[in-house]
Amino acid sequence: MTTALNSHHPGVRVATVDIALRDDGTNRRARLALTYDSAEQGPASVFVKAADPAHKELITLTSGMFHEPRLFRSGVALPVEHPAVFAALIDEEAENFLLVMEDLTLRDADPRDATRPLTIEQAASGVRALARLHSSFWGERLDSHPALGWLEPFVPWDGMEIAPLQAALDRLGPECPPAVTRLSIGELINDIWKPYIHSLTSGPQTLLHGDAHIGNTYLIDDTHIGFLDWQVARRGHWSLDLGYFLQGALTIEDRRVAEDRLLGDYRDALDLPTGEKPTSEQIRHGYRASVAHGLTLWLCTASAGEFWQRPDIALALAQRYSAAYADLDTASAIADLAKSGL
Repeated sequence: MTTALNSHHPGVRVATVDIALRDDGTNRRARLALTYDSAEQGPASVFVKAADPAHKELITLTSGMFHEPRLFRSGVALPVEHPAVFAALIDEEAENFLLVMEDLTLRDADPRDATRPLTIEQAASGVRALARLHSSFWGERLDSHPALGWLEPFVPWDGMEIAPLQAALDRLGPECPPAVTRLSIGELINDIWKPYIHSLTSGPQTLLHGDAHIGNTYLIDDTHIGFLDWQVARRGHWSLDLGYFLQGALTIEDRRVAEDRLLGDYRDALDLPTGEKPTSEQIRHGYRASVAHGLTLWLCTASAGEFWQRPDIALALAQRYSAAYADLDTASAIADLAKSGL
């Protein structure tokens, strides 16, 4: 731990390391309490994350095992609030990694999930943050960072077609829009999700967080959004991050009231020349199509009970993406992608 911290806290010497909290999820995770026997003092605690053998197959399926440590080993600055990473280790032979990170509780960060949706103003902070991230790496700007040359395109993965979709639809109940309840798992994957995901390699490419749902966010001072868990970092079309974040972070009612304004906030925050900035119509079309991703992931997650996520969280997000799918006529937006040859 002394070695891990010295890049950010030169001269510290760690005396003791104790497990303050063990909180495993898709990965092994823990908060470690530290003491020091040096004049220089480091953080009172750190957060560590490593691969969980029970979920390696799932992580490998989405090819995300090493993306987060590679991102933070790259030295490329990210223009959004995120946890500081003190050390990022990769063992490809053992299919393992280790991240030693800032413990955000020391900054009184407020981690969010679907049971605690954002206010419209908090969501606006997240939209502007994503615009900063995307415009910093937009098009040729991404290629100017050779340290990010390992970034993969966002492409479909296999496995979700075995999800028992009807179990999720039963949990959603009678309020679920008919446009969703009449979908089969084959239609959801092959006619909705995969065409959208295939489209992400077209148009301007940028650095994507890749998994920007509300459960990977936190608030600083109840105002500024930060993004956690960059394990699905990819290169691809900006619409994936924008839609996945916004459609799940707000209540259905707040999204309906504010989404047009928030899409405008995103466009206004893109620091790009006029000729590179997507039009308002292009942003709305990409946003409408992007519901395909959140809808598919969270219907499949909700169908699995407690295996991947707390049922109340999965259900809340499945409800929000289902409502957005119907409100925004995502099926029509996906059909337009097919007509354009994307």
